[in-house]
Amino acid sequence: MTIGVLVLIIISACSRVDGEMNRVERASGGSPIQVVTTIGMISDIVQEVGGTEVVVTGLMGPGVDPHLYKASQGDMKRLEDAEVIFYGGLHLEGKMTEILEKMENKKLTVAVSKDIDRAVLRSGKDAGGSQYDPHIWFDVKHWISATETIYDALVQYDPTNAEQYKKNAETYINKLTELDAEVKDRILEIPENDRILVTAHDAFGYFGEAYGMKVMGLQGISTASEYGSKDVSKLRDFLVENKIKAVFVESSIPTKSMEAVIAGAKEKGHSVNIGGELYSDSMGEPGSDADTYIEMVRHNVNTIVDALK
Repeated sequence: MTIGVLVLIIISACSRVDGEMNRVERASGGSPIQVVTTIGMISDIVQEVGGTEVVVTGLMGPGVDPHLYKASQGDMKRLEDAEVIFYGGLHLEGKMTEILEKMENKKLTVAVSKDIDRAVLRSGKDAGGSQYDPHIWFDVKHWISATETIYDALVQYDPTNAEQYKKNAETYINKLTELDAEVKDRILEIPENDRILVTAHDAFGYFGEAYGMKVMGLQGISTASEYGSKDVSKLRDFLVENKIKAVFVESSIPTKSMEAVIAGAKEKGHSVNIGGELYSDSMGEPGSDADTYIEMVRHNVNTIVDALK
């Protein structure tokens, strides 16, 4: 039994009581809701929908890989103190999944992917035991669903401020709808034969399906899956045969993996450039051009289009 799970068992009884007291107090208003989230993209939605009625604490900051993340004792304390918890689900959080699922028995703990029709999800057979690909935010329409799920949860917990949450959610969803159209228009700037996105790991599958790009990754859906010389050779040969001119590195993954592929292509007489750095499993640092979900998507699309068009 892990230390984290043991801590959860010990605090279980008192947390249930505290949770019920918080729900009674929340119904009559009071201080902002203490919300804990896993990845930054979820934190961003909660802040947009919750506004001044929430205080959001994110566990995983810029450059952090959620697939490999291990909860610290400080994280366990934050989860214990939270009133509401939001996480990705679909095994995105890897080693934390068991802890988060156990939290669902004690307080309002919501996987933001839960309301997406499983029929439209990609396979996650190589994602560390997950049935589905968890990178749903790369299709903006899926992220609209996640926004609606978060809105529903906040209203459930805090019905007093339901109208404010509704107003905030509608405003944000309108922005996401505009973003979805913007991404589609920008991808059309790339010649059809050049709409091939090669990245460090297979995180952009939903992006490819939604916006008409062929996507390939050196690693599988989860960075917990190791890549080997055969993977490097296979991707190298694909670059050479298809005359791919640019590949992309990711902010949460070391660049050496893609550098090996580029070097292999060069040995075969084909020059490949690094088209830029994309944000896959985390957003950018505060103050960067990718420090919100919308700006992260724009950064990625602009980087891809500028390199391939």
